[in-house]
Amino acid sequence: MMIAEDFDSEVYDTSLDKFKTYEEYLDSHITKEDLFYLEDIELARQLKEQGYHAKTEILSREQFEAKKKAVEEARLNQNKDKTKALAHTEVSDPSIIEKSPFLRALAERELKVLNGKLLTIIFIRLESTNCEVSGYIDYAHRLKTEDFKIYFEGKKKLQPRPTDLSYYNWRTGQCVSNDSPNFKVDANSGQQGLLFRNKRDRKVINVDPNKKPEDGMTRTEIESPEAIQIVLYDYYTRKK
Repeated sequence: MMIAEDFDSEVYDTSLDKFKTYEEYLDSHITKEDLFYLEDIELARQLKEQGYHAKTEILSREQFEAKKKAVEEARLNQNKDKTKALAHTEVSDPSIIEKSPFLRALAERELKVLNGKLLTIIFIRLESTNCEVSGYIDYAHRLKTEDFKIYFEGKKKLQPRPTDLSYYNWRTGQCVSNDSPNFKVDANSGQQGLLFRNKRDRKVINVDPNKKPEDGMTRTEIESPEAIQIVLYDYYTRKK
């Protein structure tokens, strides 16, 4: 099955386009006052990278390069055929999807998510290489920035990345959160826990399992061999 896909400029963070290197990015956060007291550009960069006297959150080198790469790949994809096949319809062995409750759930949502009618946040916790990781994934964002055929064919497991909405490494304690094109992350909401605000209609998605889903949202737990725990948060969008 084929769908018409238009490039959405809001999906990609182009704010880093003006920086060719990570050092240029750090320099943009260094003030004349910093240089006056430190008298050393390299030292000033090191301090900014560690977040000292920064007025905004400073990206790590890994985060900076990941965001730049995502935009570059998106622009390359923009130049390709605007008609895109649904990934789950292109697999050579459909039985792989049928045998997996998780892949089946993703396949059922793919068209609506790509058409913008549905937003799905995937919570997944699984054993990765030598460690356990968990996180929240903006399904729409990942669908538009990578080829999901490899997942639907069972050749690779979908897992959270440090560039997703939320990522936690249970061995190292690394904890990262990022806004996506569809959601703004509120990780400082006190007792309310982690919240995701839909950028289109500003509706707040509360992923607390003890909270009853609000109108327009459903919470679905899925038992599947790919992961220890999987929860899908579906939200039917409302245009402003």
